[in-house]
Amino acid sequence: QVPFVESGGGSVQAAGGSLRLSCVVAGSSYRSLAWFRQAPGKEREGVASIDLDPTNIYYADFVKGRFTISLDDAKNSVYLQMNVLKPEDTAVYYCAAGLGGYCRPRLAPICWSYWGQGTRVTVSS
Repeated sequence: QVPFVESGGGSVQAAGGSLRLSCVVAGSSYRSLAWFRQAPGKEREGVASIDLDPTNIYYADFVKGRFTISLDDAKNSVYLQMNVLKPEDTAVYYCAAGLGGYCRPRLAPICWSYWGQGTRVTVSS
């Protein structure tokens, strides 16, 4: 098990709205961390991922240039800075941890072993 503590969700206006999600991860068995999201009535989709060593980063096309994933120095917290938020970004955002190994596409949910409880993000127009 990999316990997570997610925070930072909330409600913002679309025009110029920003949020920063945080996820503190316990344990040391994971090799990668990621953020996923799931909107009502839709499947869970990958947003961004980061490998711990080396720090390879992957973004979904729909967030490139707007969202930034990062780690703290201890590599036990992962952040998602979300800028230029749009109403279509409304979803529950989940932190995920992976154990390493080759799995593609990188942001496919099947590539990730552990999941947080999620934090809700609502973007109004």
